[in-house]
Amino acid sequence: MSERGGEKPALLQLDTLSRHFGGLKVLQEVNLEIPQGGIFGLIGPNGAGKTTVFNLITGLLPLTGGRIEFNGQSLAGLAPHDITRLGIARTFQNIRLFKEMSLLENVMVGFHAQLKYGSFGLLASSRLFRSEERRAQERAHELLSWVKLDHKASDKADNLSYGEQRKLELARALATNPRLLLLDEPVAGMNSSEKVELMVVIRSISARGYTIFMIEHDMRFVMGLCEDIAVLNFGRIIARGTPDAIRNDPQVIEAYLGREEDEASLDDAGAQA
Repeated sequence: MSERGGEKPALLQLDTLSRHFGGLKVLQEVNLEIPQGGIFGLIGPNGAGKTTVFNLITGLLPLTGGRIEFNGQSLAGLAPHDITRLGIARTFQNIRLFKEMSLLENVMVGFHAQLKYGSFGLLASSRLFRSEERRAQERAHELLSWVKLDHKASDKADNLSYGEQRKLELARALATNPRLLLLDEPVAGMNSSEKVELMVVIRSISARGYTIFMIEHDMRFVMGLCEDIAVLNFGRIIARGTPDAIRNDPQVIEAYLGREEDEASLDDAGAQA
């Protein structure tokens, strides 16, 4: 497996990734490696193909060309639930929670693929079922504490603020026990204080050893959180580097931003990071 900068081996590798919808080439030979550990960002204008990258990684769309490897294993032809079992979890732009269920129950849904009892054990309330259920509840409480929501474990998800619902979705994704966590615009729709709170939570999750790969439009959030950033434009990677390198890259300024006032916003994002 290849290494970036002679240091960390790639956990996720995209090799000449392509996706076409009829005659529309949404992604064109995208090459990208995500090393184990840290927080990686993928940015670009609307329509650049960012969410399509996530949909291909998680098996929601088939490849037109190229290959995807996770921890050295090809993901070609695998169903989404099989990819989840391998250790990839995802959140979505649009929050997908069970609004009438409690926070604890929402997180426990994420444990479904890991529980060892079958339908017979469930019906018979076997010792294994009770043991696994107890283990899932304990872990769900722990994950809720990671996102600062354990004090609301019994509340309905529908009663949460928008920012809290985002954090609950993150806790549920963590319940699948991933090695790689994909976050699709995690701060979309959040106010400033909610963004700061989520930034603290994501940093704490990364510090626990999880690899995080995020798509985000909020430049201040990306620049302040990600250690490594790639820029996607018209289905191609046009730049990759540290926040400082991306902020000062002429291609990024011209192709992604394209206007003087937007260039100033990049500089402001760097000053605030």
